[in-house]
Amino acid sequence: METIRQALTGISGILAAPFDGNGALAPERLTPIIDRAIGAGVDILVANGNTGEFYGLDEAEAQRFCASAIEQIAGRVPLFAGIGRGIVEAERAARHARAAGADALMIHQTPDPFVAPRGYEDYVKRVVAAGDGLPAMLYLRNDAIGTDAIARLTSIEGVAGVKWATPNPMNLAKAIAASDPAVIWVGGLAEVWAPPLCAVGARGFTSGLINIWPERSVAIRDALAAGDYTEANRLIAGMRVFEDIRAEEMGGTNVTGVKAALALQGMDCGAVRPPGAWPLTPDQQDRLQSFMAENGLLA
Repeated sequence: METIRQALTGISGILAAPFDGNGALAPERLTPIIDRAIGAGVDILVANGNTGEFYGLDEAEAQRFCASAIEQIAGRVPLFAGIGRGIVEAERAARHARAAGADALMIHQTPDPFVAPRGYEDYVKRVVAAGDGLPAMLYLRNDAIGTDAIARLTSIEGVAGVKWATPNPMNLAKAIAASDPAVIWVGGLAEVWAPPLCAVGARGFTSGLINIWPERSVAIRDALAAGDYTEANRLIAGMRVFEDIRAEEMGGTNVTGVKAALALQGMDCGAVRPPGAWPLTPDQQDRLQSFMAENGLLA
């Protein structure tokens, strides 16, 4: 638990799901991405996160993605397995992750239209129990469940951290104040939101950038750890074009930007599955190409 909590204070890198030219999962394409991220100093890698198109994978694909990532990482950094969907499938996924050798779980906040805060607490308890001792990070995309509910979630035995993925720093501050001080709070909106979330108590951040430019993510991590917000913001400004592209079309180009950039680096991971956008528009592709060229990131 303490090892996982320490790792959460760094970068949680969300791996893209690699597909071949026919749209089938091709996890062997992850190898150069994983090796580069670990070599750069990324603290955690995550399989079956949103950048990994979790909701576009079927159950067997999600299990294969998780198991293959564990095998390729080979213990060099912790692997968090994304867990979600209906409770029965989530429990199966947690049991599979443990058997495959995952180090921890990342529990998605269920998108069920009739989710109740106390029902989600039951969901988390059951998933953690199915993981049989694996630490868990909660992935909160909706803080409307309220500070009291969030505090109760963090008190569940086995919860090591919370990935805070809403642009509400003051609600984050309230949640931190109301919760177990041992819980690690992770900025869940990538590098762009890392400074304001860190300023109120988040100690790490998630990143899709690590798939294409892990060195920049690590530099931002180190600047924030040193309290150098000026340097962190300078570094973030230098990769803002990439994140702006990913935020377009209601966020529907989030993974598209990552995969288009990987293709420009000679590490093609295939197309994005619907309902994500694919491919980039000509204007988006031109801006991405210029960004990659200006930063020496092309193949």
